[in-house]
Amino acid sequence: MTSGTELTTPVCGSPLTIESVRAAAQRINGIAHRTAATTCPALDELIQARVVLKPEQFQRSGSFKFRGAYNRLAQLTLTERHAGVVAYSSGNHGAAVALAASLLGIPATVVVPEGAAPPKVDAIEAFGAEVRTYDPTQESRERIAEHIAGATGAVLVPPFEDYEVMAGQGTLALEMVADAGQLDMVIVPVGGGGLIAGVGTVIAALLPGCRIVGVEPEAADDTFRSLASGRLEPCPGSPQTIADGLRTLAPGARTFAINQRLVDEVVLVSDEAIVAAMRFCFEHMKFVVEASGAVGVAALLAGAIVPRGRRVGIVLSGGNVSADQFAELINSPLGTAFQSLSVHPDHPPTRHEGVES
Repeated sequence: MTSGTELTTPVCGSPLTIESVRAAAQRINGIAHRTAATTCPALDELIQARVVLKPEQFQRSGSFKFRGAYNRLAQLTLTERHAGVVAYSSGNHGAAVALAASLLGIPATVVVPEGAAPPKVDAIEAFGAEVRTYDPTQESRERIAEHIAGATGAVLVPPFEDYEVMAGQGTLALEMVADAGQLDMVIVPVGGGGLIAGVGTVIAALLPGCRIVGVEPEAADDTFRSLASGRLEPCPGSPQTIADGLRTLAPGARTFAINQRLVDEVVLVSDEAIVAAMRFCFEHMKFVVEASGAVGVAALLAGAIVPRGRRVGIVLSGGNVSADQFAELINSPLGTAFQSLSVHPDHPPTRHEGVES
């Protein structure tokens, strides 16, 4: 990690800078929600640290993805807007692009895998986008989207491999720093790497010395292995994890170049730990968090990260899970795996714009 004064130069020569994130914040101001910082005394007591959570399940479209999607689409020319946009997504990015396109009056098509979470697909359609499904075992979503873009002239909006998308995601870190002040560590879910690239850019600039820690599911550990080897390491086959939003096959080339410089560590969590974290968030904060969004809390509960005595920021990245699936998961053996933890359910969560030191 870099230390010293605020960084203003691009990482690895990329256009992603603190200035581009601040420009994105201006662009989405009044349109994206400013999700309030949240604390949980039960979690603090359990891990003996001060934790500030960023609950992006309360963001428009139900996840942080709206920030990046709107920032990208808002910069399209009139000609590009008329031609429309196309995206590929397991759900959250697609819903975010669909909503942003609807708000801006842009036609949108979203390529979605068969078997994607119904609430996410329903949201994409409800926002007015056309859904194209594909068989992920036989087809490439990137090639399908590229074919649509080539045939229609639509602008391809990737889920993470785009600097303006990354900049939009980084806006949540600006808010977190403004609300929480000094942090010793920020914990971020990792899929393709766009969220942690945006967050890391902000944290490196504003909080020198703060550790940036990513969390991946054990079965989708492409960034963990890539950072260890120093080169892109795709997952063999299709990752099998309940965290559907983190089932990327490999980091993006752009995101990886940034994250190699900024990310201090990536840790892995099991599906059991993820579901236990979902249950914990519900029982102690009354939050419904999807599996992909709960991995940061999972890392703390499972002891993959031990931040005793430190101030920690965690991104809860989304909450798009059906009521039936959520209830089934938290009441399953997976969800009760960590019930032996000594927590105090009478401690309510606290939410406010400025979190005291």
